[in-house]
Amino acid sequence: MAQKGPGRYYRKGISLFELTRQFPDETSATEWFESVFWAKGRTCPRCEGCNTYATKGNGNQMPYRCRDCKRYFSVRTGTVLESSNLPLQKWVWAIFLEITSLKGVSSMKLHRDLEIRQATAWHMLHRIREGLLPEIMGFFEGPVEVDEAYLGGLEKNKHEDKKLNAGRGTVGKTAVLGVKDRKTNKIRAEVIPDTTKPVIQQIVNDTRSEDAMVYTDEHLSYEGLTNRTSVNHSQKQWAVSTALGDLAHTNGIESFWAVLKRAYHGTYHHLSKKHLNRYVTQFSGKHNLRDHDIIDQMAMIARGMVGKWLRYKDLVA
Repeated sequence: MAQKGPGRYYRKGISLFELTRQFPDETSATEWFESVFWAKGRTCPRCEGCNTYATKGNGNQMPYRCRDCKRYFSVRTGTVLESSNLPLQKWVWAIFLEITSLKGVSSMKLHRDLEIRQATAWHMLHRIREGLLPEIMGFFEGPVEVDEAYLGGLEKNKHEDKKLNAGRGTVGKTAVLGVKDRKTNKIRAEVIPDTTKPVIQQIVNDTRSEDAMVYTDEHLSYEGLTNRTSVNHSQKQWAVSTALGDLAHTNGIESFWAVLKRAYHGTYHHLSKKHLNRYVTQFSGKHNLRDHDIIDQMAMIARGMVGKWLRYKDLVA
């Protein structure tokens, strides 16, 4: 029986032993993906027709055929799994390891755990991140907490030819903006080109409803936002009372930054600017799924892989 997740009495977890019992072989993994992708019945990923049938023969890589478009397909067709030769059982394990690792799982660890090449594991994890891309959630009703963070190495630790010699602090780092809705506990976060007022306020206003309260720190780029209450961190002010009786603070979104930065330093050690937004999306997506049972989180990630394509050569280009 599935165990309750730690810290979430209403969320069912899955132990490694339970996962092994549920997915003992390739057949069980294939059947699970089919139940997730085709919850309302098998459909052709080419033409979306329902008039399909199973072909004869064992070991057929395309075990189904559509009577409408006459094309063969499998459960991998039309998903990020399509170009992968890895067993689906390993894909189930990879999704499980990623969703149950608070600070993520590195490609080095995954390649050892699944006995695959490190480059394959790296590509595999990026395709899993495709399943964590943000869904359409609508406007946050608020109150919302807004804060920015900076990710990247310290200037003093860089090689001489990599140093910008332009000061300290945020120099050479990449800015990320996060918005957390207190009502739903959902988070939206993304890499931003800079922290100027037009960039930040455009994202905030595109994320929240017009009358939502906004809680920020004293950063000048937040000035002018409607319904804004700020705390002055430079004066060691961490929370202030509002007219509605709430406490205005940014502790919630800062907790998210803490997890992301621990993953940066403790798991990945380096995140390139090119792929940084994929990692930010990964952690905001995991945060938004965490109230669900583990098996449901895995299914949501799998469903997010449908209709997407991510080639290795595009990642390294």
